[in-house]
Amino acid sequence: MKSTHRSKRHNRTLLACALASCMLLAAPQVLAQSTAATIRGQVSADSAPAGGATVTATNLATGLTRSGTSSASGNYNLAGLPPGTYRVDVTADGQTSSQTLTVAVGQTVTLNLGVGGVAETGPAGEATDLDAVVVTAPAMVETRTSEVATYVSNKQIDSLPQNSRNFLAFADTVPGMQFISSPNGSESQLRSGALGSTNINVFIDGVGQKNYVTPGGITGQDDSRGNPFPQAAIGEYKVITSNYKAEYDQISSAAVVAVTKSGTNEFQGSFFWDRTSEAWREPSPIEEDRGFKTEEVTEQYGATFSGPIIRDKLHFFMLYEAKDYIVPRDVAWPDVFDPTTLPPELSAYYGPHNVPFNEKLYFGKLSFQAGDAHLFELSLRYRDEDSISPGSSISAPNFSTNFTNDETRVDLRYQFNSMNWLNDAHITFEDAAYKPEPVTAAPGYRYTIVDPNNPANLALGVLNVGGGPTFQDKGQKGWAFQDDLTFFGWEGHTLKMGLKYKSVTLNAFQQNPPYPQYYFDVNENLEQPYRIEFTAPLADRAPFVESDNKQFGIYIQDDWEVTDKLTLNLGLRWDYEENPSYVDYRVSDELAAALRGWTNIQNADYDIEKYISTGGNRDNFKDAWQPRFGFSYDLFGDQEHVIFGGAGRAYDRNIFDLMAREYYGGAFTTYNLLFDTPLHECDPAGNTSCIPFDPSLMTPDGIAAYVTANPRSGGEVNLLSNDLKTPYSDQFSLGMRNLVALWGQEWNTSVTLSHIRSRDGIYFRLGNRWPDGNFHENPDATWGGQPWGQAIPGYGSLILGDNGVEYNLNSLLVSIAKPYTEESGWGVNLAYTYSDAEENRTEASNGETYYFDGPRLTDRFYMSTGVPKHRLVLSGIYDLGWDTTFSGKLTVASPRPRNATNCNDVASNDFCFYDPFEQEGGIGYKQFDVALEKRWNTGSDLSLRVRADVLNVFNWRNWNQFDGWRGGPGEPRNPNFAKRSGDEILLPTRTFKLSFGLDW
Repeated sequence: MKSTHRSKRHNRTLLACALASCMLLAAPQVLAQSTAATIRGQVSADSAPAGGATVTATNLATGLTRSGTSSASGNYNLAGLPPGTYRVDVTADGQTSSQTLTVAVGQTVTLNLGVGGVAETGPAGEATDLDAVVVTAPAMVETRTSEVATYVSNKQIDSLPQNSRNFLAFADTVPGMQFISSPNGSESQLRSGALGSTNINVFIDGVGQKNYVTPGGITGQDDSRGNPFPQAAIGEYKVITSNYKAEYDQISSAAVVAVTKSGTNEFQGSFFWDRTSEAWREPSPIEEDRGFKTEEVTEQYGATFSGPIIRDKLHFFMLYEAKDYIVPRDVAWPDVFDPTTLPPELSAYYGPHNVPFNEKLYFGKLSFQAGDAHLFELSLRYRDEDSISPGSSISAPNFSTNFTNDETRVDLRYQFNSMNWLNDAHITFEDAAYKPEPVTAAPGYRYTIVDPNNPANLALGVLNVGGGPTFQDKGQKGWAFQDDLTFFGWEGHTLKMGLKYKSVTLNAFQQNPPYPQYYFDVNENLEQPYRIEFTAPLADRAPFVESDNKQFGIYIQDDWEVTDKLTLNLGLRWDYEENPSYVDYRVSDELAAALRGWTNIQNADYDIEKYISTGGNRDNFKDAWQPRFGFSYDLFGDQEHVIFGGAGRAYDRNIFDLMAREYYGGAFTTYNLLFDTPLHECDPAGNTSCIPFDPSLMTPDGIAAYVTANPRSGGEVNLLSNDLKTPYSDQFSLGMRNLVALWGQEWNTSVTLSHIRSRDGIYFRLGNRWPDGNFHENPDATWGGQPWGQAIPGYGSLILGDNGVEYNLNSLLVSIAKPYTEESGWGVNLAYTYSDAEENRTEASNGETYYFDGPRLTDRFYMSTGVPKHRLVLSGIYDLGWDTTFSGKLTVASPRPRNATNCNDVASNDFCFYDPFEQEGGIGYKQFDVALEKRWNTGSDLSLRVRADVLNVFNWRNWNQFDGWRGGPGEPRNPNFAKRSGDEILLPTRTFKLSFGLDW
């Protein structure tokens, strides 16, 4: 839906605000980009503070320089530094000195400099040998920050074992983070704490990659085994799990802040290729039972090339990465079903098959340093991806869906710096498309049985063939301007402020199912279905929803060094989004009259007027004020023992796919025709969808004739609350960091207590009611008997969208790390997380948005099914000598709670309740991976590398099917409850992967 006069008026207001803010930003004050590093400290000459000293940092790879002058007290601040190795030169009182160091992405480090025999101090406050420093360029350590953050280095990305080349996979080496793949490997997601993947945001070169339309957190991560960004283009990144500063937006869990590689003054290039196949892995339990493995091939390959166009001025970096997979799949029947009851032409679908996956990634970047004060960067990324997925394990290959994920992003950046301020501006463009569609353009046939373990005797699917049920076209396209300004001319303060304006068109189309779906009961009749589901378009409704959204954000941040020990981080952020598809939505007069005249809801537990939009009684959410406070206290002023903490609020955003359900949820009339059969009874008197069976309904002409003879003014109706809010998290943390000398090496440790409360997540509930206004057919019941057959007169069921999903998380985050250095030749990292997580919605953290068990969500909380109580990740890198590197990664986690319904501890099925459980056994997940890489120097500029990865070295079985049925009312407890009930495992089995590479 395009903007109306109402939204245009807001457009002019936002534009005026943006222009006014731009004028303010022209003043000499400063904005820091989230990926840039900062070096600060004090200059001394002959043991006294040196005012007016000149400090210059020069990037040794690109020649980029930043200069500043120390204040009267000797303090200096060099901001806006791309991560890398720098030579820091200081001149004071006619004397000079130099020091070389390495800074990481988004890092703020303290480096005290001196001339005239004054010892220079590094991050630990110890005297450093200048000559040794110049040679080794040690990585600096940031301890005086209130953020709960951990760095992932380029060495870890290059060395640690992995199989996906998804750079986000290394984020699970950070306490509180999980990188999760679906059981069949068809989807991977990054999540933090109790919240799902939708609540993260990834900032690449300072630009957010948020997915505004579908789940997954960032574009391209929904229903995809692909990579959101080429790994070879990522230099390094840090993960902030909570208490981020005010510059971070559209987020309520973790922020990943990554920086891309740039060209240098040397021509460089690389080529890689890696491969594995079914011959290089152990069989799954299902393959063991049948005696052979399904064909599988995984190939990943790519190349990079970079170098100078004009030395010290203009550099380029370009990259290509690709994935070509042949993915094994199995069609399997449920344990409670005998497949021989199906005729041979259907049972033949059971067994192994494979599907393709293809992805191509392109990235290019130009960096131009026009002068010491001017830096331009232009980057372009393109993604082309197709993935065939059958969906569930009971779906035949012809029931598959092709998931298309295409994306284009452009970022033009200009950075200007002076002695006391830095301005960092971006103009960006994005175009992301998510388009799943059936591979078979034909009706679907669903074969089921009555589920013996379900209290409501619902159907249990055993086989799906024919046309799949999903057809969607969703995406986002638009441009944005963001500007960050940082001012450090005020003694003891670093002031940051910024704004972002974005104009993005969001679109959503969904027809589920696009082709009729016929349901048969295997134990009853394979010729006559007991149910037919199909959709028909409405003549007066456009199924394609489009909304021209405007986003505006502004923030201010003060990092205040109160003393040489105490630093306060004080920030405030405000975000606003104009969503015309929500604000201007208007319920038709006919539907409004039907709702107001619907007697079933006259005595309901909700007021229908709160959901009937007139096109003028809704407003965009304006209360997204986000105060953020943090502190760090350096106990001895040497950065070795720092207490830190913080509190803050972070607003996310409402996914457009949920907001658009009002449109496409009613753009097609959904017909659910039921036929009265012995195993699937229905009453025509109480349910208008219950009709006599007509064989002509098995043909397209018959369905078309039925639609013509039974027109509906509308099908299912989805309505959002007229007072919809934006979800947010309140975050609190308290911890301590330490730098510890042990075994002649410096170790970094961190212990953090964290509490996060998340509120106002959207969910959808059933608005239907029985004639007496009750939700359950038995007014005293708490379970079952939902009024599905009690539709709006002339329409289908009513689905209401409200705020109400809540999470609580208490966690202990422990990190112990000895960073890898070339001098020591080894590094190790331990990340332990204890989580006490709860949620008030079934499977909320796993992306479920519907709640139909009761009339509405309550304040009752359950164990979160999204996070284990204990999780440990131990990784390490060791140089064996002879240019050979060994690395390993161990992941161990306690069981994640699983969904279950408890009907065993109640008197009747009317009082069953949701009651998640933990599987039997102390360990829920364990995996140990190793990698061994050998490099050969050919005596020229060309070097060769060969690498072997072994995933799941001990072939540990991570079982994924457990019996969640406790037993019926009054029955003895099911002896198999919480025990393993099937042979599905979380992949991989033990797998060998071979990689080959060239570097020049």
